[in-house]
Amino acid sequence: MKLFNRRQPDFARRSSRREIPAGLWTKCEACGQLIYNKALEENLRVCPKCEFHFPLTAHQRLHLTIDEGSFEEWDADLAPLDPLKFLVPKPYADKVVEEQRACGMTDACLTGRGHMDGREVALGVTDSRFMMGSMGSVVGERLTRAIERATEHRLPVIIISGSGGGARMQEGVLSLMQMAKTSAALMRLDERGGLFLSVLTHPTMAGVLASFATLGDLIIAEPKALIGFTGPRVIESTIRQKLPEGFQRSEFLLEHGLIDLIVHRREMKATLGRLVDLFQARRT
Repeated sequence: MKLFNRRQPDFARRSSRREIPAGLWTKCEACGQLIYNKALEENLRVCPKCEFHFPLTAHQRLHLTIDEGSFEEWDADLAPLDPLKFLVPKPYADKVVEEQRACGMTDACLTGRGHMDGREVALGVTDSRFMMGSMGSVVGERLTRAIERATEHRLPVIIISGSGGGARMQEGVLSLMQMAKTSAALMRLDERGGLFLSVLTHPTMAGVLASFATLGDLIIAEPKALIGFTGPRVIESTIRQKLPEGFQRSEFLLEHGLIDLIVHRREMKATLGRLVDLFQARRT
């Protein structure tokens, strides 16, 4: 007679662990807290435990920054080409179509004009969902045109950066050119007495940080955002040293003078409005 062939009791089978349905919870990358997605959305995608600010889409940023119904998008017809016929690791043309379908944007940036509590501003927003927000020809061209229009019409410029990628390698030197082009446009804005407020969100890295993102008259960051040129793991492996606690986070960079303010997402629109008012008062 077999000793261990008895069936598992019914109560034991009924008490087996049930699988949690996918898509209901998000794990905070900063503190590891599991957050119910509905609660996370209601809290503006900010962790209720540690205040880590999750990335937002470009359209979510618009909703939080610009008065409803006031936004006029610029250059929506611009779309990336494949001048180098780049094929590795997959054809660039196919990758672009895949990214466009996934996030509903033609490229990693949108620009336009709108009102912020009644104040007219020119706005640019990069979106990390599209190839990590990397700077290709379309991103650089849209931002440059937005800055030039703002210069002509004497509008404050606000660019909200959420780009984990740098210059887009699939476009080669055409992508690298955008760093200089956006910087030159901002120089002309400054010469005409214009205002540029740069908002850095998680993550803002590489070529974006090395060009327009750090050229603001004021540089503002969300809490705990990763901001830098090269990621901390790459730096540690290169210099073979342990980096300081919090290295490349907003709080560390505020302490060391790279940024001017850290502002909670809930207060960002009001803060930007006050800064625009101060600038306008100074100009008059």
